[in-house]
Amino acid sequence: MSIVLIGSSIVTAATFFLIPTLGEILTERSGILNLGVEGMVISSAAAAFAVTYLTGNAMIGVLAGMAVGGILALIHAILSITFNRNQVVSGISLTVFGTGLSGLLGRDFVGRTIAALQPIPILGLSDIPFFGPVFFNKDILVYASFILVPVLWFILFRTRIGIVIRTVGENPAAAYTQGINVILVRYLCVILGGMLCGLGGAYMTVAWMPAWTEGMTGGRGWIVIALTVVALWHPITAFLGAYLFGMFHVLQFSFQLSGIPVAFINMLPYLSTIAFLLAWGILLNKQKVKRIIGAPSALCVPFEKG
Repeated sequence: MSIVLIGSSIVTAATFFLIPTLGEILTERSGILNLGVEGMVISSAAAAFAVTYLTGNAMIGVLAGMAVGGILALIHAILSITFNRNQVVSGISLTVFGTGLSGLLGRDFVGRTIAALQPIPILGLSDIPFFGPVFFNKDILVYASFILVPVLWFILFRTRIGIVIRTVGENPAAAYTQGINVILVRYLCVILGGMLCGLGGAYMTVAWMPAWTEGMTGGRGWIVIALTVVALWHPITAFLGAYLFGMFHVLQFSFQLSGIPVAFINMLPYLSTIAFLLAWGILLNKQKVKRIIGAPSALCVPFEKG
Protein backbone atom coordinates (compact mmCIF):
# COMPACT_ATOMS: atom_id res chain seq x y z
CA MET A 1 0.00 0.00 0.00
CA SER A 2 1.49 3.34 -1.08
CA ILE A 3 2.05 6.16 1.38
CA VAL A 4 -0.46 8.32 -0.53
CA LEU A 5 -3.13 5.64 -0.31
CA ILE A 6 -2.47 5.20 3.42
CA GLY A 7 -2.69 8.95 3.98
CA SER A 8 -5.89 9.18 1.97
CA SER A 9 -7.43 6.30 3.93
CA ILE A 10 -6.52 7.98 7.22
CA VAL A 11 -8.30 11.19 6.16
CA THR A 12 -11.37 9.19 5.20
CA ALA A 13 -11.50 7.27 8.49
CA ALA A 14 -10.72 10.38 10.56
CA THR A 15 -13.63 12.28 9.01
CA PHE A 16 -16.07 9.75 10.45
CA PHE A 17 -14.62 10.26 13.94
CA LEU A 18 -14.31 14.02 13.62
CA ILE A 19 -17.81 15.11 12.62
CA PRO A 20 -19.73 13.38 15.45
CA THR A 21 -17.04 14.47 17.93
CA LEU A 22 -17.69 18.10 16.99
CA GLY A 23 -21.39 17.46 17.60
CA GLU A 24 -20.72 15.96 21.02
CA ILE A 25 -18.44 18.88 21.94
CA LEU A 26 -21.23 21.32 21.12
CA THR A 27 -23.70 19.27 23.15
CA GLU A 28 -21.46 18.89 26.19
CA ARG A 29 -20.37 22.54 26.16
CA SER A 30 -23.99 23.38 26.93
CA GLY A 31 -23.93 21.06 29.95
CA ILE A 32 -25.69 18.01 28.48
CA LEU A 33 -23.97 14.63 28.23
CA ASN A 34 -25.25 12.48 25.38
CA LEU A 35 -24.13 8.86 25.55
CA GLY A 36 -26.45 8.01 22.68
CA VAL A 37 -23.90 8.82 19.98
CA GLU A 38 -23.54 5.20 18.89
CA GLY A 39 -27.31 4.88 18.47
CA MET A 40 -27.60 8.15 16.57
CA VAL A 41 -24.70 7.33 14.28
CA ILE A 42 -25.80 3.83 13.33
CA SER A 43 -29.47 4.74 12.82
CA SER A 44 -28.47 7.75 10.72
CA ALA A 45 -26.16 5.54 8.69
CA ALA A 46 -29.05 3.17 7.98
CA ALA A 47 -31.43 6.01 7.10
CA ALA A 48 -28.92 7.70 4.81
CA PHE A 49 -28.20 4.47 2.99
CA ALA A 50 -31.86 3.55 2.59
CA VAL A 51 -32.86 6.98 1.26
CA THR A 52 -29.86 7.12 -1.07
CA TYR A 53 -30.65 3.66 -2.40
CA LEU A 54 -34.30 4.53 -3.01
CA THR A 55 -33.77 8.00 -4.49
CA GLY A 56 -30.40 7.59 -6.15
CA ASN A 57 -29.35 10.92 -4.62
CA ALA A 58 -26.62 10.76 -1.96
CA MET A 59 -27.18 14.31 -0.72
CA ILE A 60 -30.84 13.58 0.00
CA GLY A 61 -29.61 10.55 1.91
CA VAL A 62 -27.21 12.76 3.89
CA LEU A 63 -30.06 15.10 4.82
CA ALA A 64 -32.13 12.10 5.92
CA GLY A 65 -29.28 10.93 8.12
CA MET A 66 -28.96 14.34 9.71
CA ALA A 67 -32.71 14.47 10.30
CA VAL A 68 -32.70 11.11 12.08
CA GLY A 69 -29.76 12.22 14.24
CA GLY A 70 -31.56 15.42 15.12
CA ILE A 71 -34.82 13.63 15.98
CA LEU A 72 -33.08 11.13 18.27
CA ALA A 73 -31.19 13.98 19.92
CA LEU A 74 -34.52 15.76 20.45
CA ILE A 75 -35.78 12.71 22.36
CA HIS A 76 -32.72 12.91 24.59
CA ALA A 77 -33.26 16.65 25.04
CA ILE A 78 -36.88 16.20 26.09
CA LEU A 79 -35.94 13.57 28.67
CA SER A 80 -32.83 15.24 30.06
CA ILE A 81 -33.77 18.93 29.80
CA THR A 82 -37.53 19.20 30.05
CA PHE A 83 -38.07 16.31 32.45
CA ASN A 84 -34.61 16.43 34.08
CA ARG A 85 -34.14 12.67 33.77
CA ASN A 86 -30.72 11.11 34.33
CA GLN A 87 -28.60 12.00 31.31
CA VAL A 88 -26.52 8.83 31.47
CA VAL A 89 -29.56 6.56 31.52
CA SER A 90 -31.26 8.55 28.76
CA GLY A 91 -28.15 8.42 26.57
CA ILE A 92 -27.61 4.69 26.98
CA SER A 93 -31.29 4.08 26.28
CA LEU A 94 -30.92 6.14 23.11
CA THR A 95 -28.04 3.93 21.99
CA VAL A 96 -30.15 0.81 22.51
CA PHE A 97 -33.11 2.38 20.73
CA GLY A 98 -30.98 3.70 17.86
CA THR A 99 -29.34 0.33 17.34
CA GLY A 100 -32.73 -1.33 17.09
CA LEU A 101 -34.01 1.42 14.80
CA SER A 102 -31.05 0.91 12.46
CA GLY A 103 -31.98 -2.74 12.11
CA LEU A 104 -35.54 -1.74 11.23
CA LEU A 105 -34.54 0.95 8.74
CA GLY A 106 -31.92 -1.21 7.06
CA ARG A 107 -33.55 -4.64 7.11
CA ASP A 108 -34.46 -4.53 3.40
CA PHE A 109 -31.04 -3.23 2.36
CA VAL A 110 -28.61 -5.68 3.97
CA GLY A 111 -25.84 -6.57 1.55
CA ARG A 112 -26.82 -3.96 -1.02
CA THR A 113 -24.50 -1.26 -2.27
CA ILE A 114 -24.75 2.25 -3.69
CA ALA A 115 -22.47 4.56 -5.65
CA ALA A 116 -20.31 6.45 -3.16
CA LEU A 117 -19.94 10.22 -3.18
CA GLN A 118 -17.36 11.07 -5.78
CA PRO A 119 -14.16 13.03 -5.06
CA ILE A 120 -14.14 16.69 -6.08
CA PRO A 121 -10.56 17.77 -6.86
CA ILE A 122 -9.76 21.32 -5.75
CA LEU A 123 -8.19 23.13 -8.67
CA GLY A 124 -4.51 23.78 -8.07
CA LEU A 125 -4.37 22.19 -4.61
CA SER A 126 -5.09 18.62 -5.72
CA ASP A 127 -1.88 18.61 -7.78
CA ILE A 128 0.40 19.23 -4.79
CA PRO A 129 2.60 16.14 -4.25
CA PHE A 130 1.23 13.89 -1.45
CA PHE A 131 -0.94 16.58 0.19
CA GLY A 132 -2.98 17.12 -2.98
CA PRO A 133 -4.40 13.61 -3.41
CA VAL A 134 -4.57 13.03 0.35
CA PHE A 135 -6.44 16.20 1.41
CA PHE A 136 -7.71 17.98 -1.70
CA ASN A 137 -9.14 15.20 -3.84
CA LYS A 138 -11.97 14.18 -1.53
CA ASP A 139 -15.74 14.21 -1.41
CA ILE A 140 -17.76 17.18 -0.21
CA LEU A 141 -18.30 15.80 3.31
CA VAL A 142 -14.55 15.64 3.96
CA TYR A 143 -14.25 19.28 2.91
CA ALA A 144 -17.21 20.08 5.15
CA SER A 145 -15.34 18.57 8.11
CA PHE A 146 -12.37 20.85 7.36
CA ILE A 147 -14.71 23.84 7.51
CA LEU A 148 -16.66 22.73 10.57
CA VAL A 149 -13.59 22.69 12.82
CA PRO A 150 -12.67 26.41 12.53
CA VAL A 151 -16.34 27.42 12.35
CA LEU A 152 -17.20 25.67 15.61
CA TRP A 153 -14.03 27.03 17.24
CA PHE A 154 -14.91 30.56 16.15
CA ILE A 155 -18.50 30.25 17.36
CA LEU A 156 -17.55 28.83 20.75
CA PHE A 157 -14.61 31.09 21.54
CA ARG A 158 -14.98 34.26 19.48
CA THR A 159 -18.68 35.10 19.46
CA ARG A 160 -21.34 36.12 21.95
CA ILE A 161 -23.26 32.95 21.07
CA GLY A 162 -20.26 30.92 22.15
CA ILE A 163 -20.03 32.81 25.42
CA VAL A 164 -23.70 32.07 26.05
CA ILE A 165 -23.26 28.35 25.30
CA ARG A 166 -20.21 28.02 27.54
CA THR A 167 -21.86 30.01 30.33
CA VAL A 168 -24.89 27.74 30.20
CA GLY A 169 -22.53 24.75 30.44
CA GLU A 170 -20.54 26.24 33.31
CA ASN A 171 -23.13 28.04 35.40
CA PRO A 172 -26.69 27.82 34.09
CA ALA A 173 -28.12 29.60 37.15
CA ALA A 174 -25.93 32.64 36.51
CA ALA A 175 -26.86 32.55 32.82
CA TYR A 176 -30.53 32.47 33.76
CA THR A 177 -30.20 35.52 36.00
CA GLN A 178 -28.68 37.36 33.03
CA GLY A 179 -31.81 36.72 30.98
CA ILE A 180 -30.47 33.78 28.96
CA ASN A 181 -32.99 31.10 28.04
CA VAL A 182 -30.97 28.14 29.35
CA ILE A 183 -33.47 25.52 28.20
CA LEU A 184 -33.59 26.88 24.65
CA VAL A 185 -29.79 27.05 24.39
CA ARG A 186 -29.44 23.48 25.59
CA TYR A 187 -32.15 22.24 23.25
CA LEU A 188 -30.49 23.86 20.24
CA CYS A 189 -27.03 22.53 21.14
CA VAL A 190 -28.29 19.00 21.69
CA ILE A 191 -30.27 18.94 18.44
CA LEU A 192 -27.47 20.48 16.36
CA GLY A 193 -25.02 18.08 17.98
CA GLY A 194 -27.31 15.20 17.06
CA MET A 195 -27.49 16.41 13.47
CA LEU A 196 -23.69 16.38 13.30
CA CYS A 197 -23.72 12.83 14.64
CA GLY A 198 -26.24 12.05 11.91
CA LEU A 199 -23.92 13.61 9.35
CA GLY A 200 -21.13 11.35 10.58
CA GLY A 201 -23.37 8.30 10.27
CA ALA A 202 -24.45 9.34 6.78
CA TYR A 203 -20.80 9.79 5.81
CA MET A 204 -20.11 6.17 6.70
CA THR A 205 -22.68 4.69 4.34
CA VAL A 206 -22.73 7.17 1.46
CA ALA A 207 -19.01 7.93 1.23
CA TRP A 208 -16.73 5.74 3.34
CA MET A 209 -18.37 2.27 3.12
CA PRO A 210 -21.24 2.57 0.60
CA ALA A 211 -23.10 -0.53 1.73
CA TRP A 212 -25.31 -1.54 4.64
CA THR A 213 -24.65 -4.26 7.20
CA GLU A 214 -26.22 -4.40 10.64
CA GLY A 215 -23.85 -3.24 13.36
CA MET A 216 -21.39 -1.83 10.84
CA THR A 217 -20.35 1.05 13.12
CA GLY A 218 -18.72 -1.52 15.40
CA GLY A 219 -18.99 0.60 18.54
CA ARG A 220 -17.13 3.56 17.05
CA GLY A 221 -19.72 5.91 18.55
CA TRP A 222 -18.27 5.16 21.97
CA ILE A 223 -14.84 6.23 20.70
CA VAL A 224 -16.43 9.55 19.73
CA ILE A 225 -17.47 10.11 23.35
CA ALA A 226 -13.96 9.32 24.54
CA LEU A 227 -12.50 11.58 21.85
CA THR A 228 -14.56 14.46 23.21
CA VAL A 229 -12.82 14.06 26.55
CA VAL A 230 -9.40 13.48 24.99
CA ALA A 231 -9.89 16.65 22.95
CA LEU A 232 -10.70 18.60 26.12
CA TRP A 233 -13.97 19.78 24.58
CA HIS A 234 -12.09 21.82 21.97
CA PRO A 235 -12.66 21.58 18.18
CA ILE A 236 -8.98 22.01 17.21
CA THR A 237 -7.80 19.26 19.54
CA ALA A 238 -10.68 17.11 18.31
CA PHE A 239 -9.28 17.43 14.79
CA LEU A 240 -5.90 16.15 15.91
CA GLY A 241 -7.41 13.35 17.99
CA ALA A 242 -9.71 12.20 15.19
CA TYR A 243 -6.80 11.94 12.77
CA LEU A 244 -4.78 10.00 15.31
CA PHE A 245 -7.61 7.53 15.76
CA GLY A 246 -8.05 7.42 11.99
CA MET A 247 -4.41 6.45 11.72
CA PHE A 248 -4.90 3.62 14.23
CA HIS A 249 -7.89 2.38 12.26
CA VAL A 250 -6.02 2.29 8.95
CA LEU A 251 -2.73 0.90 10.25
CA GLN A 252 -4.44 -2.00 12.00
CA PHE A 253 -4.69 -3.73 8.63
CA SER A 254 -0.93 -3.43 8.19
CA PHE A 255 -0.46 -4.89 11.67
CA GLN A 256 -2.54 -7.91 10.69
CA LEU A 257 -0.04 -8.75 7.96
CA SER A 258 2.74 -8.87 10.56
CA GLY A 259 1.04 -11.73 12.41
CA ILE A 260 -0.33 -9.76 15.37
CA PRO A 261 -3.59 -11.35 16.60
CA VAL A 262 -6.68 -9.66 15.11
CA ALA A 263 -8.39 -9.51 18.53
CA PHE A 264 -5.50 -7.49 19.94
CA ILE A 265 -5.52 -5.15 16.95
CA ASN A 266 -9.24 -4.50 17.38
CA MET A 267 -8.55 -3.50 20.99
CA LEU A 268 -6.00 -0.84 20.02
CA PRO A 269 -8.41 2.11 19.55
CA TYR A 270 -10.01 1.45 22.93
CA LEU A 271 -6.70 0.84 24.71
CA SER A 272 -5.30 4.02 23.24
CA THR A 273 -8.39 5.89 24.46
CA ILE A 274 -7.76 4.71 28.02
CA ALA A 275 -4.07 5.64 27.70
CA PHE A 276 -4.92 9.14 26.46
CA LEU A 277 -7.41 9.72 29.24
CA LEU A 278 -4.82 8.65 31.81
CA ALA A 279 -2.16 10.88 30.24
CA TRP A 280 -4.50 13.87 30.13
CA GLY A 281 -5.48 13.30 33.75
CA ILE A 282 -1.85 13.39 34.84
CA LEU A 283 -1.16 16.45 32.68
CA LEU A 284 -4.13 18.37 34.00
CA ASN A 285 -3.22 17.68 37.61
CA LYS A 286 0.39 18.63 37.03
CA GLN A 287 -0.27 21.91 35.24
CA LYS A 288 -3.42 22.74 37.20
CA VAL A 289 -5.25 23.87 34.12
CA LYS A 290 -8.38 21.79 34.57
CA ARG A 291 -10.38 24.88 35.48
CA ILE A 292 -9.53 26.41 32.13
CA ILE A 293 -9.81 23.51 29.70
CA GLY A 294 -11.56 20.78 31.67
CA ALA A 295 -15.11 19.53 31.45
CA PRO A 296 -17.97 22.06 31.66
CA SER A 297 -18.81 22.46 35.34
CA ALA A 298 -22.55 21.90 34.87
CA LEU A 299 -22.16 18.78 32.71
CA CYS A 300 -24.85 16.25 33.72
CA VAL A 301 -26.28 18.68 36.29
CA PRO A 302 -30.05 19.24 35.78
CA PHE A 303 -31.20 22.85 35.60
CA GLU A 304 -34.37 24.00 37.33
CA LYS A 305 -35.64 27.54 37.31
CA GLY A 306 -35.44 29.13 40.74
